Amino acid sequence: MIEPTLQWLADLEAIKRLKYKYIRCVDSKHYEGIAECFIQDATATYEGGKHSLAGRDAILDFLRRSLPAVVTAHHVHHPEIEIAGAATAKATWALEDYVIDLKSNYSLHGAAFYEDEYVKIYGQWKIKHTGFKRIYWERWNRTELKSLQLMENMHAPPRK
Repeated sequence: MIEPTLQWLADLEAIKRLKYKYIRCVDSKHYEGIAECFIQDATATYEGGKHSLAGRDAILDFLRRSLPAVVTAHHVHHPEIEIAGAATAKATWALEDYVIDLKSNYSLHGAAFYEDEYVKIYGQWKIKHTGFKRIYWERWNRTELKSLQLMENMHAPPRK
């Protein structure tokens, strides 16, 4: 059994904070913040490999193209983090997400498991790989719910 040390605990917390930052930046569409989370040659596989991306720039390009017409709320929790050495780690995260597609007026709700890899470079943990596989997702047409209204959207101009 590994004895918890202050460095080990600090590394666990740093990895958690990195993942939380990534999720916050995705939902707020803060692309510079997302870029700070990844190493240059990072990889990503979203939707169980439907979208496989190589390189930080490819990941950012995909997110920039995917996110403009949607409002997202991602929640990650229950991290299972394994620190494999002084500079490598892996983690499994539970994901629950809610997406409103403003263009097609559909919403989806789902759950998945992220499988991530991390590296520590110059004392900072970064994402080497991220990807998730769905447990389920469900989708519905928002126009069929007559009383449903999107009251606030941080990405839209203020309502008058």
